[in-house]
Amino acid sequence: MGMYNDYVVPRLVTCACGTKPVLRQRQKVVPKAFGTVLEFGIGAGQNLPHYNANQVDKVIGVDPCSKSWELASDRARDAQLDIDFIQGSVESIPLEDASVDSILITFTLCTVPDPDAALAEARRTLKPGGKLFFCEHGIAPDENVAKWQRRVNPIWKRIFGGCHITRDTKALLSGAGFGIDAVEQMYLPGTPAIAGFNTWGEATIRR
Repeated sequence: MGMYNDYVVPRLVTCACGTKPVLRQRQKVVPKAFGTVLEFGIGAGQNLPHYNANQVDKVIGVDPCSKSWELASDRARDAQLDIDFIQGSVESIPLEDASVDSILITFTLCTVPDPDAALAEARRTLKPGGKLFFCEHGIAPDENVAKWQRRVNPIWKRIFGGCHITRDTKALLSGAGFGIDAVEQMYLPGTPAIAGFNTWGEATIRR
């Protein structure tokens, strides 16, 4: 699976995460990021065109796949942003405690092997009063859809580089000690229901 994961998966995921419905979701969330931003799973830089450069000092993007970041070269060059790329896992981020103003997580928690560890890192690196902005797909509220998600998930993970379609975004955030300040949910139009239930919003550290 080495060649498939290194060369096929990054392009497959970039294509799937660049559809018009997904693009519209990015446009709802990304412009809210501010200050020094830590972006989980920056990948091919799909979010870079949507940052508000007037309110962002720096974007620190973490991703395990350098091949994905190579696909981001044009977006990174065109973005009027100071960007640092860290190749590594969001489960262990080489940044100091309370060092970022906001965190952006879009279509990434589904793929992280240990989302609890990743969100613990988000909590650790976020400054007091900072914001976590999220947009994720996951388990649907309709049992008929959820049933098929659970059936398909083992195959889906293998095809899409470890992506899970059965994770509960709100439950993960709450379990990691975040209070959800705003949240919206819907099935993305033109997207298969098993992969299209989307949850987005913002959260802060619960004291």
